[in-house]
Amino acid sequence: MKRINKVVILGLALFVFACGGIRYSQVDPAAKDFHPQRLAVLPVDVGTYEEARGVIDMVLAGAVVGKKQFREVYAGDTLKSMLSANDELRKAVMDYMVKLKTVNYSDPELSRKIGMITKADAILIANIDYWLYTKEGDKKVAKVGLGMKLVEVETGKIMWRAGHFEDESYSFFKPDLKDVARKVIDKMLSEMPH
Repeated sequence: MKRINKVVILGLALFVFACGGIRYSQVDPAAKDFHPQRLAVLPVDVGTYEEARGVIDMVLAGAVVGKKQFREVYAGDTLKSMLSANDELRKAVMDYMVKLKTVNYSDPELSRKIGMITKADAILIANIDYWLYTKEGDKKVAKVGLGMKLVEVETGKIMWRAGHFEDESYSFFKPDLKDVARKVIDKMLSEMPH
């Protein structure tokens, strides 16, 4: 009887771990003491998926605000207005992103400048890995994949990085990629330290 109970418990544990979570999530050990109150969500890097530009920013902004984990969130139109009105902020964001993408360096001086201008404690950076309709074998799927990084502005330290994708199969009616993106974002944000 005890052996059967152990097998059942092990099976349930494996089931729970297999069903939950996201594809990749790495949390810096210092994140346990990191509790930002104000978050700046930078415009999403859409890469080659131009049709997602603007759409994904609004979905991400809505999801972050909806989680109510931060006292203030600067995202979407608010951050776009800040970027267009402030040359210093625009240059700091561009320079920061170039260093992050080309040499994988989160520049603390630039992150502090972004934080000072936006009054944010942390920056959320996202990029699109997939935003498409495709076929996988005989299945037609709508597929959205994202990568995210949460950066502490004071030190430039990347406190959390993650990647996840969702695909939704369909026969006749294509699912809206925006809805698939919302599922991806919700799962990712549930694992983001706060």
